[in-house]
Amino acid sequence: MEKTNVVNAVGKGGETYLTTCQNKQELEKWLAEHKDEIIIDELKVIDKVRNPLLKIFSRNK
Repeated sequence: MEKTNVVNAVGKGGETYLTTCQNKQELEKWLAEHKDEIIIDELKVIDKVRNPLLKIFSRNK
């Protein structure tokens, strides 16, 4: 099973950010790119395990 991090954050202007990262490096990159735009106290990162069958249906075309 593939592990995915789901990121849910609130922006300083009231925006809602929802994204997924495949690994720790991708998560750290996303956080570094958005650190000035989000409220760190409102940040939630959830580790999810993705079913391999879902990977087949979610491929970028």
